[in-house]
Formats: sequence, structure tokens, C-alpha cells
Amino acid sequence: MHDKNASPVPPAPPLFTWEFAADPYPAYAWLREHAPVHRTALPSGVEAWLVTRYADARQALADQRLSKNPVHHSESAHGKGKVGIPGERSANLMTHLLNIDPPDHTRLRRLVSKAFTPRRVAEFAPRVQELTDRLIDGFAGRGEADLIHEFAFPLPIYAICDMLGVPREDQDDFRDWAGMMIRHGGGPRGGVARSVKKMRGYLTELIHRKREDLGEDLISGLIRASDHGEHLTEDEAAAMAFILLFAGFETTVNLIGNGTYALLRNPEQRERLQRALAEGDEGLLATGVEELLRYDGPVELATWRFATRDLTIGGQRIAEGDPVLVVLAAADRDPERFADPDALDLSRRDNQHLGYGHGIHYCLGAPLARLEGQTALATLLRRLPDLRLGADPEDLRWRGGLIMRGLRTLPVAFTPEGIPDTTTQERPPA
Repeated sequence: MHDKNASPVPPAPPLFTWEFAADPYPAYAWLREHAPVHRTALPSGVEAWLVTRYADARQALADQRLSKNPVHHSESAHGKGKVGIPGERSANLMTHLLNIDPPDHTRLRRLVSKAFTPRRVAEFAPRVQELTDRLIDGFAGRGEADLIHEFAFPLPIYAICDMLGVPREDQDDFRDWAGMMIRHGGGPRGGVARSVKKMRGYLTELIHRKREDLGEDLISGLIRASDHGEHLTEDEAAAMAFILLFAGFETTVNLIGNGTYALLRNPEQRERLQRALAEGDEGLLATGVEELLRYDGPVELATWRFATRDLTIGGQRIAEGDPVLVVLAAADRDPERFADPDALDLSRRDNQHLGYGHGIHYCLGAPLARLEGQTALATLLRRLPDLRLGADPEDLRWRGGLIMRGLRTLPVAFTPEGIPDTTTQERPPA
């Protein structure tokens, strides 16, 4: 019998509009409550299931019946071209960690994981600090900046290029190609595909050059592995280098950009962090970056998965071949898992967020991204203590797109950094 006193269910909110991009969290709250596993048409026309509750999301991320390989997509060949990274198929860059399953995934991940051990990342910390200070030096005397284009974007590009072994004289080319990916990420796929093709050509040439002069960088390590019986093909080496660049820079751009924006919109939390840093307490910085990853993380939806058989998630039947997208941003604000989930609390302790995924596809570069995020935020707050938004929040625009969440620009203002007088600070050489 229908309950006349029951409150009517509000209509489903529109998804993937520009208004949704600015603040998707109310729509995700509706989905968690009323349609936690929801089939929808994406802007590309592809239909997929959105998984929005934390428990379901965590299960789906580790479910081996959900394949990362687009070959399992039930769509036509035309539809298959609309999933994944634009241009990777035509550039022969499909054999990377985001598109493969065990045992190939296990083999390739083992090869590159050596570059991201805590020890290796710790050894890289002085270079990240040097890059951070050099970039801030470029605008600190002006009193204003666009933190995305002048800081959050170039920092991880130069860092991952160094780690891969891209020569310094070529790194600005990578910055340009990556910039095209970000600018065109929510628009025509052609712009991204052209950048991917250029990057593919360069990486092929670089791998050939490295074979003649191996170093201690990651690409040299991939070549050594392929020369010692690990059976890493040239296509696999190029695809691995590409995905480490692609995944390694945009997530960190958004971590720094979204994180700074969240701190500026929550001044009491920003002040707490500044006080802790001034007292030499790094603990709040570590928990704070984890909270920023949960609160408004850089990856809104986990990358594509495809059902290899009929299965059930959250009580909903998923047919073989259907695409499944786990909405990390929704799961990480699930009130069933996180107390007061819409509040930013830098000291939050029980914070098993899904910002970097879960299971065998957990983000390989997470230790490096955390280092870059902590270094960037701490240095900004120390050197520009009165940092403030330089635009009305309503005027800021978020990049359209499906997987990543990030601002197009982040104008800020601050007291220009002058000649040190009462405050002295040693900086690494540029």
C-alpha cells in the first residue's frame, strides 16, 4: 500500500552540467540515498553504472570480475573508442597499468613499483622542495598569481620528468603537451589525442636514446628490466612512461589546486595548519593532506571498469560487458563511513578515504603525490602567510571532464615577498 504521508522523492539532479562540475556533492548525496548504483548516459553517449556508496565502492575497486581492459566493453568499436584516455588507442599506448589485468598488470606494476618506494621518494624530496621554491620565486614579488598555471601545474610535470629521465632541455615540451591535455580535457578529444601522439613519438625516440646511455632514471630502469628477461616490449615501455606522466601530473595538479582552494574557503582550518607549521609540527600537514584528498580529491571517478560476467553491486544487477565507474568523490563523503563528511577537518584520524583507489590498482604514484602535495602546501603557507582568493568563488570555473576534478584557474593575492628582514629563509638554489 502506498503511504500517503511518505515524503515524495525529489527528482534526480542533472549530472555532468557546468553547474554540476562546480559542486557535484549535492547530486552525489542524492544518488547515495536514492540510487546508489545508478545507470546513466555520459556526455560521450556511453552508458555506465555509477557506484556512489563507500562500501559498494570499496568492494567494486577490488572486485576481479570488473576488468580494466576495454576489450570487455559490450559497446561497438565506436563506443570502445570513447572510453579511456583520448588518443591512446591510435598512438598504440594501450598496454599500461590502467588498461590491463593480472598477470600482465602484476608483471608491469612490479617493474615500476621500485621507483616509488618510500626510500626512493624520500631521496627525491630535496628536488621537489627546490622546484617548489623556484616556482614560488617566480611570482612571490608580484602580490598575485594564478596558482594553477604558475605553480600547481608545472611542479608535478617537472618532478615526474626528472624521475623518468626526460632531459631538462626537453621538459618544457612536455609542459606544453600536458597543458593541451588539461585545456582540452573536457572538450574535443582531438586536442588531447594530438598531444598524446606527440608525446608517444618523443617517448619512442627517448627510449632509443636511453638504450645507448642508461642512467638511474625510471625509463632506464624499464629498459634494463626488458633486457633482463622481464619481456617488456617497446610498446609496453612507452605506454608505461606515458601513463606515469599522464596520471602522475594531473592528479597532483588537482591535489595542490583543490587543496589550496579548500584551505582558502575554510580559514579556520588554514590557520590551524599555519600555526602547526610555525611550531614545527608536521603531523597536521600529513593528516591534512589526507583530509584534502577525501574532502575534494583530484580524482572524481575511478578509471573505467567492465563487467566480465553478470554480477551484483549494492543490490543492483550489472550485466556482462557493462561499464562501471566508481565515484570516489561520492564514496568519500558517505555519512555511513565518515562523521560529518561535508566538513573539512585537517585532524581527522579515521580517514580510510578512496582518493587514490583501493586494491591492486591503488595509485602507484601516491607516495610521490603526497610528498609534492605536502611540500607545495607547506611552502605556500610559510612563504605567503596571508594568501587569499583573488576572485569571487562563483567566478571560478572547473574543468569539464569525467575522471579528474580540478580548477581551470586559481587567482590568488598576497603581500608581495620582499627582501628578507625579520624573517629569513634558506632556499635551495634554482
